[in-house]
Amino acid sequence: MSRIAIIGGHGKVALHLSRILSDEGHDVTSFVRNPDHVPDITETGASAQVLDVENATTAELAQALKDHDAVVWSAGAGGGNPDRTYAVDRDAAIRSMDAAAEAGVARYVMVSYIGSAKDHGVPPSHPFFAYAQAKAAADDYLRGTGLDWTVLGPGALTDEPATGLIERNPDNSGEDTHTSRANVALVVAAVLELPETIHQTITFTDGSDDVVDALTAA
Repeated sequence: MSRIAIIGGHGKVALHLSRILSDEGHDVTSFVRNPDHVPDITETGASAQVLDVENATTAELAQALKDHDAVVWSAGAGGGNPDRTYAVDRDAAIRSMDAAAEAGVARYVMVSYIGSAKDHGVPPSHPFFAYAQAKAAADDYLRGTGLDWTVLGPGALTDEPATGLIERNPDNSGEDTHTSRANVALVVAAVLELPETIHQTITFTDGSDDVVDALTAA
């Protein structure tokens, strides 16, 4: 059994993930900003902790992450406000990485998206620009840390049920690629158990390959 911290615990991927990990016997702490979301967390079998990651200091985050074995970043500002997007998806994410290192939590899994890159190609006038910039900066920072990181880049998210089947590193990373949130949660749970995924950036969509087979294929 491991102690796993999920930051952004009320998101749809995170709720799927906390249920999966709890069912597997792990001790899961899900961090949420809104106290009203606590019952939804506890219903999955996880423990809920209220923490405003947007405004928490590195030291406060480190204290919260202490004694965990892994951190999963699944938080996001939700778009619509560029300042909040940078504050959460970039700045708070980076503080959480520094906090994980400070707390001695080496394993860190970032839930990103399939097109995340410094050369993402999103024009500054596009509403998605701030998110693309923020995620690229956070992902890049994570790769430069001494953490045992994995960056996950799912395709466009859907609410379809889990199939446990994905396509890893698909050739087509356009907008017609789809990945169910439930499958994303299965991938996160799997990489936490697979040390060979450390220091890898893994893009994926729904597909026809078993999750573990796809993640461990040479």
